[in-house]
Amino acid sequence: MKPVDDRPHDGDEEDFGPSRSEKRRNALDILKLAGQLMELPPSRIPKLNLPDDIVEEIGRTRKITAHIARKRQLAFLAKQMRRHGDEAFTDARAALGEDRDRQRQEAAHMHRLEARRERLMEGGDVALGELFDQYPDLDRQHLRSLVRQAKAEREANKPLHAFRELYRILKELEAASPGE
Repeated sequence: MKPVDDRPHDGDEEDFGPSRSEKRRNALDILKLAGQLMELPPSRIPKLNLPDDIVEEIGRTRKITAHIARKRQLAFLAKQMRRHGDEAFTDARAALGEDRDRQRQEAAHMHRLEARRERLMEGGDVALGELFDQYPDLDRQHLRSLVRQAKAEREANKPLHAFRELYRILKELEAASPGE
């Protein structure tokens, strides 16, 4: 069964503008952008080249602490933003996109370091040997001691001081060799 099209037809295809669903999607996108702008530190807002009235409205919205009132004010901020159009927020969208990419890269880097630490703890002398081959200037005795302590801390459910120290050393090693 074909849906009924009640729109008038006079031979030509007329442009009726965006559909109601498209308008709603656009409004929700602006609301999401407003929420992301609210989460940014206040020092970053002036760098985004936002219209002055939007910067002032962001400041007013930040001052509101009550949940429902803040939600209502955020919706009002989004309404003000819709009046300006998308061109006014291209810099802000670009900056927020770069932030997300940077956060993903940092998370991936942290996961690589954690995986390497786990390999050191589980792999024994083989994993330590690979690390010493890659970084010949390492203090072998200190690193072996840290790995032993980290294993013992984990097994005894004690605070993980050596575990964290091992991570810190791996992070410093990777930072010292930018080609890795």
